[in-house]
Amino acid sequence: MPQTYFVYITTASTEEAERIGTALVEERLAACVNIMPGMKSMYWWEGAMETSHETVLIAKTNGERLQALTDKAVELHSYNCPCVVALPIEKGYEPYLIWIHNSVR
Repeated sequence: MPQTYFVYITTASTEEAERIGTALVEERLAACVNIMPGMKSMYWWEGAMETSHETVLIAKTNGERLQALTDKAVELHSYNCPCVVALPIEKGYEPYLIWIHNSVR
């Protein structure tokens, strides 16, 4: 079975997270997504410290679909340099990991 990943994506709004998440699931790039609004972010951008409110999107996928998922998220994203990072799942409930693998194609 291919490696399984949680893909952490920050977005400018809940609406943007829903738009990206819908596309990822509909296109079977992600088995499912979780959307968590209300995150406050502080970061350096173009030489200045910035603060903004963002929404977190976490997508579950496997290694075979990871690059296509990343490409689609970046394509649909409003940021010039979006946070799209993949975190490998080392261990987990095997039936759930199999479900993720079987849900993406």
